[in-house]
Amino acid sequence: CSSRLTPDTQPCCPMYIVITLVTLIVFTYWFNHFICMHYHLSPSLQTLIQLFVNRLDSVESVLPYEYDVFDFCKDVDERRPSENLGQVLFGERIETSPYKFSFKKNVKCQKLCTKTYVKDKPMDKNMLDFLKRGMQLNYQHHWIVDNMPVTWCYDVEDSQKYCNPGFPIGCLVTTDGRVKDACVINSEFNKKNTFYIFNHVAIKITYHNGEGEGWRGARLVGATLEPKSIKNDDAEKPTCEGLPMEVPGVFDSDVKITYTYSVTFEENNNIKWASRWDYILVSMPHTNIQWFSIMNSLVIVLFLSGMVAMIMLRTLHKDIARYNQVDQEDAQEESGWKQVHGDVFRPPRKGMLLSVFLGQGTQIFIMTFITLFLACLGFLSPANRGALMTCSVVLWVLLGTPAGYVSSRLYKTFGGEKWKTNVLLTALLCPGIVFADFFLMNLILWVEGSSAAIPFGTLVAILAMWFGISVPLTFVGAYFGFKKPAIEQPVRTNQIPRQIPEQSFFTKPVPGIVMGGILPFGCIFIQLFFILNSIWSHQMYYMFGFLFLVFIILLITCSEATILLCYFHLCAEDYHWWWRSFLTSGFTAVYLFVYAVHYFFSKLQIVGAASTILYFGYTSIMVLIFFLFTGTIGFFACFWFVNKIYSVVKVD
Repeated sequence: CSSRLTPDTQPCCPMYIVITLVTLIVFTYWFNHFICMHYHLSPSLQTLIQLFVNRLDSVESVLPYEYDVFDFCKDVDERRPSENLGQVLFGERIETSPYKFSFKKNVKCQKLCTKTYVKDKPMDKNMLDFLKRGMQLNYQHHWIVDNMPVTWCYDVEDSQKYCNPGFPIGCLVTTDGRVKDACVINSEFNKKNTFYIFNHVAIKITYHNGEGEGWRGARLVGATLEPKSIKNDDAEKPTCEGLPMEVPGVFDSDVKITYTYSVTFEENNNIKWASRWDYILVSMPHTNIQWFSIMNSLVIVLFLSGMVAMIMLRTLHKDIARYNQVDQEDAQEESGWKQVHGDVFRPPRKGMLLSVFLGQGTQIFIMTFITLFLACLGFLSPANRGALMTCSVVLWVLLGTPAGYVSSRLYKTFGGEKWKTNVLLTALLCPGIVFADFFLMNLILWVEGSSAAIPFGTLVAILAMWFGISVPLTFVGAYFGFKKPAIEQPVRTNQIPRQIPEQSFFTKPVPGIVMGGILPFGCIFIQLFFILNSIWSHQMYYMFGFLFLVFIILLITCSEATILLCYFHLCAEDYHWWWRSFLTSGFTAVYLFVYAVHYFFSKLQIVGAASTILYFGYTSIMVLIFFLFTGTIGFFACFWFVNKIYSVVKVD
């Protein structure tokens, strides 16, 4: 991309840079993925099975905590496997546990440790209170064996079996005798104002012996457990039988909790190693709902496509033919979209801000498309922990060039001259807002001692990626954008603005913008429910094929809805379409925020001021990103439409 290139070849340089960077990242990710899978999944002669523990979370609190915070049994030689950027950002804190067992060696009742809480010791009281608080808020364990979640499978209604990739610390019977959460599984959990801790787990490991698979040895294809609450009178010789382990609500006597486990191995050659996640995913009966969502979205798309086709093929075609046939003097007596041809490309107010938003929206759009495409290919499955977030962050950092190019090119088209301000705002404004919000949320997590708090070193690394990679790439894109000439408009702009006639209620700016976001939101709200469940209810999300299809439908819906309303406004001789086209589809983000508020009050059981602030803080980041994404789609669709219709009419 040197200065010796001709003007015809220079515009290709940003595209070459983007293609090269994307190719490199895809190849690097694929290579690492292949190596990691080969390393972890190749047959091994080791017989020791190490169980890993992850952070604990709750549907009643946004604050996850590390395993050691709850004073469980700790591993003597505790190790932490290296975590990628996505795992750190999501608050995963994986470490080794004292649960170690030999392959094919069944264990009936093995003691781990005994925890004693003396009532006269303030430290013991604080630790026991924190443990009881965890049971009250239904905090869940998350264990891992051979990169698989250890699941708790239980029967639900209609003889269906549900496998939860986590199990609770314990449960509570309130002072008025109300049984909460997992206490419903045992009728013996009935004492008022009492906590029942699950201090025993019966683990079952399922394996495939390699028969018919082409490899020697055995591979694990399933790991389930059943949590139990058992009081062992003799801590040195536990029997793992007896009454439930009660932790009184009032700490008036010493409490002794013995943690035990049992292990059984089961051979099952019917389960292929490549399909070992299926029993978890099949237990989540969401497929029918997803197809209903897709059909609902397709109906909306077909309706909008019919409306747009009717306008393009009938009304608009007839208008263009009539305008091109009559004399210019007769055309002056006409009313409609052609009468504003001298003002339709008049630069908008706040063109600097609009160009910055569009540059950032382009960056987010490309990032989202590539991420979902890779997820559909299987690179970002739940088995690759943190891969989705890592891929998104890396792509966003590397896609600064398109953001700078689009922002500078449009700003130059709007007649702007403060190019330095434009470049700085493109590189810093929206990412700065997101980082400031993220940093404030991280401060709350630090104060609360949550494992989701991002370490200081990771924050420095993110800032280094932002200022060291993304910002320079944005400058590179802006350089090429400003070197290009302004986008040539199909018609000239008059010096004196045309007066806009009185508008009806439906063609006024605010009603049009509010109505424009309804249909795009209608296409995604069912999929949005599952996404929010995966984020806040800690459910596993794996339906990336459905998500990619909804993504395509959203693109079509935003484009068609914006074009439709843009045409109606131009017919009403209102030529202020620049910002309106961005806000029309961007208003979908407002409906997303309203739905998130509804979801918070109707679906979640979050308690506490910190958790509430965190929920709405992170939701604000999601809404801002979605606003830029949808607004950019609507703007470019309308930009193409306006250029198309005014380029085919004769204007003297």
